[in-house]
Amino acid sequence: MAGDAPRETSVRRLRAFIIHLGLYFWGMVLLVSAILYFSPDNPWFVFLLVGWGSVLALHVAYVMGLFRLFSGKAD
Repeated sequence: MAGDAPRETSVRRLRAFIIHLGLYFWGMVLLVSAILYFSPDNPWFVFLLVGWGSVLALHVAYVMGLFRLFSGKAD
């Protein structure tokens, strides 16, 4: 049906975001623990958290459709 195409697109975007969120979580667990093990006196993992977290926040905005507000396209 014609009404299913936007729903499929949103489901696909949400699925991609969930994968991205899982990779972020497990990647940060691995990287932070490795950094704290090898150099506990220099917590530079914060840059990783902020950098990848900001990209994840942009992905959330894309999934929620916030970028469509600026493009002028109405649903």
